[in-house]
Amino acid sequence: MHPTIRKMQSIVAAGDAKAIETILAENVRFLPPTYWKTWTGRKPVAAILGHVGKIFTDFRYRRVLGEGSDWALEFQCRIGDLDAVGVDLITLDAKGLIEEFEVVMRPHKSIGSLRDAMNARISADPAFLAFAKAMK
Repeated sequence: MHPTIRKMQSIVAAGDAKAIETILAENVRFLPPTYWKTWTGRKPVAAILGHVGKIFTDFRYRRVLGEGSDWALEFQCRIGDLDAVGVDLITLDAKGLIEEFEVVMRPHKSIGSLRDAMNARISADPAFLAFAKAMK
């Protein structure tokens, strides 16, 4: 398994944005499951993933598939009292850093709960609000 993927498994669920930054390419693109938008840049993506790590509970990766630069990591978690499953689709750059990170999840009700929890967290995070303003 690629060292970045191994490291990702141990730090993303912890919600440590600083540690997450270390595995992201400078211009990483993040495609969230909650809406149709792409976030770009190491700091904003690390902030998003840090917040997600604080919302998900009982998070664990069930399967890891891939080789070279393309990886799929199947996970399960809880969002409040709802169960969820999903897949992190990862593309690594030539340096082995994450250049694209797309998340697909189900069921719909759990994704709605994630969206609501994220909105509550980021609306109280001045650093994230600055990222969001800069992205417009």
